[in-house]
Amino acid sequence: MPILMDFRRWVILTIAVVALIAVGAEQSMVSQATEGQTIVSEETATLSANENLRLDGIPPIPQRIAAATERYTEFRSASLSSWHPLKREMLISTRFANTTQVHQVQFPGGSRKQLTFFDEAARSATYQPTVGDYFVFNKDIGGNEFAQNYRYDFATGETTLLTDGRSKNSRGIWSPTGDRMAYTSTRRNGQDWDLYLIDPRDSSSDRLLAEGGVGWFPLDWSPDGRQILEEEYRSANDGDLWLVDVATGNKKRLTQDTEPVSYGRAVFSPDGSGLYLTSDRGSEFLTLKYWDLATGETRSLTEDIPWNVESLALSDDGRHLAFTVNAAGASELHLIETASGQALDLPQLPPGLIYGLGWHNNNQDLGFTRLSAQATADVYSLNIASGEIQRWTESEMGGIDTSQFPDPELITWESFDGKTISGFLYRPPADKFPGPRPVRINIHGGPEGQARPLFLGRTSYYLNELGIALLYPNVRGSSGFGKTFLQLDNGYLREDSVKDIGALLDWVNQQPELDSDRILVSGGSYGGYMSLAVATHYSDRIRAAINIVGISNFVSFLENTEAYRRDLRRAEYGDERDPEMRQFLLDISPVNNADRITVPLFVVHGQNDPRVPVGEAEQIVKTLQANDTPVWYLLALDEGHGFAKKQNADFLFYAAIKFMETYLLE
Repeated sequence: MPILMDFRRWVILTIAVVALIAVGAEQSMVSQATEGQTIVSEETATLSANENLRLDGIPPIPQRIAAATERYTEFRSASLSSWHPLKREMLISTRFANTTQVHQVQFPGGSRKQLTFFDEAARSATYQPTVGDYFVFNKDIGGNEFAQNYRYDFATGETTLLTDGRSKNSRGIWSPTGDRMAYTSTRRNGQDWDLYLIDPRDSSSDRLLAEGGVGWFPLDWSPDGRQILEEEYRSANDGDLWLVDVATGNKKRLTQDTEPVSYGRAVFSPDGSGLYLTSDRGSEFLTLKYWDLATGETRSLTEDIPWNVESLALSDDGRHLAFTVNAAGASELHLIETASGQALDLPQLPPGLIYGLGWHNNNQDLGFTRLSAQATADVYSLNIASGEIQRWTESEMGGIDTSQFPDPELITWESFDGKTISGFLYRPPADKFPGPRPVRINIHGGPEGQARPLFLGRTSYYLNELGIALLYPNVRGSSGFGKTFLQLDNGYLREDSVKDIGALLDWVNQQPELDSDRILVSGGSYGGYMSLAVATHYSDRIRAAINIVGISNFVSFLENTEAYRRDLRRAEYGDERDPEMRQFLLDISPVNNADRITVPLFVVHGQNDPRVPVGEAEQIVKTLQANDTPVWYLLALDEGHGFAKKQNADFLFYAAIKFMETYLLE
């Protein structure tokens, strides 16, 4: 479900996003040295960049920073990928070297056996669902997101390419008999997501089933194997559900809404007569519903819950439905008996985030991934018969006692138009850092993302060792607060979200324990645009800004982002082909207001970024250099929309610390 993951399910990507925004930039104008090599002068030692990093305007990074932060770069995490269909064991995703790979865990607390060994991350592994003698996973090259599907055979340990090697492909969903997968691919024209069928045991069986369009992807396969449920995703607020006939490829539109409706997860009931789905039809939030396909009638199963239902999983026998609710940023796990609709009691879980729900075929074990402010992501299972929770992985914490890491404080402030905006504030330990503290405001991407109480990873170093207060706002346009709030930044309303940060600066100024004279604004992706926009509007109120893979010119961004996602972004930002909208987008673009940026800027980008092309970084860097504004620029040749490789992320982290030491902490 790649489109959904891109624009609505930022939660599933939280660890990657925290890693992206937690890192910083890079070092001096050193030449391409090997990773980890140091250059030692008579007075000081500095770090050198690996061969895939290009630096411009960045001073030497002291080796002392790497030594001081070593433990904070050794956090790991693990997430559930797939249960074995016959054995009580699983595939997980975790990293032990430079990239995330597929591992096998055979029992709770068991060792993690690495199965894939690639320079690039191997993701989304799923067992063949009846025998489990192979699994399918996907992998791209250098973060370009043109994922290819592969088969891994347990008998030989060999991998086989299943897709064309060029297009963008979703991993796909299994047929009930486990002999076919349905997936979407852009191979026909590079833009539209068409539906394909393949028997992964035989790559030559691959065939086009039905042509689609931008934002199409499969959700579920009917129990009789005759139909595939697809979503046509047009924006975070608008979509449709379709049925595709497996024999003919004919499509039937299921939804007939007269106004935009958002659809999230959806699965067939065990007998195929209905759907369990999430939708905001008639509600501010995504609610869980049952839809009778014969009568068209729907009934709400969570109308008493005033939050988004964000994930669901139906047991193989159809007797139990598990789902999570995003309650003010934290996850609540729920379980209902489908026959009666009755909610079942569950053991109390500590506050945190839960995602990746998956039932074992025994219909008793529910697997999930959980993280919190004190614990990185790990894999757990809940046995619904006994109520026992078992921990399958225990990821390394770099030797740090993270139980003392603080929970964030939920804060609110009034914006320019009277609307209440909220965010999370992490405070440094007061006994260690007395007096007003410098502030780092970090703005999430999306724009339909949401700041949530996460494990901060290496970012915790800023808090615990540098004494920087960390503030994560949820400006208008963030998800999790209802569909009306989600649309408050669309089109011509874009800069209203920037004004929310202006109001936040007012709030910081009123807090005696925060230093309003020392504020840095940062963000990744759309948050990168926000950091640039804040620097254009409020340079007199901040010390510096960090822009990671951000948009600097909306028109060039929309014209150059990959074709398979362009119309999806036009639905959010506006259509640059319309002359009036084009002029508006040009007028608000940071690169066209760069003369108003008077604070130092750190720009970070990946050469292979398909979402926000690298030209967005290049043009803002060149413009600021021409204006004699201090600008650091880090480019990674082997990354895309964020830094996924540990050696790059670590060096970025070191340079971010140097940037903050130079411009925020002095």
